[in-house]
Amino acid sequence: MKLFRMAAVLAVLAGPAYAQMPNINLLQDGPSKTPEEKAAEAEREKAYKETLKKIPDTKASNDPWGGMRSDPPKQPAPKASAATGAPKKTKTGTAAN
Repeated sequence: MKLFRMAAVLAVLAGPAYAQMPNINLLQDGPSKTPEEKAAEAEREKAYKETLKKIPDTKASNDPWGGMRSDPPKQPAPKASAATGAPKKTKTGTAAN
């Protein structure tokens, strides 16, 4: 009975250790490919590379918030009253923001 308990304890402890072992695949590609499969794969690869060449290289702005900003404020044109010599009005009060 003691032997059975020891075997059960070892089996329970060995389970997690076995699960952590890497799964090694010695047959990477499996059986070798036939010449037809190799030719088809080469044709697919060629078509893929030609398709990639057709995609234009875009030089996009690196400003993610560019569309969110408004245009910079424009300089106001000189007023006609400044040219006539009218006195400027000054603001009174505090500038509390």
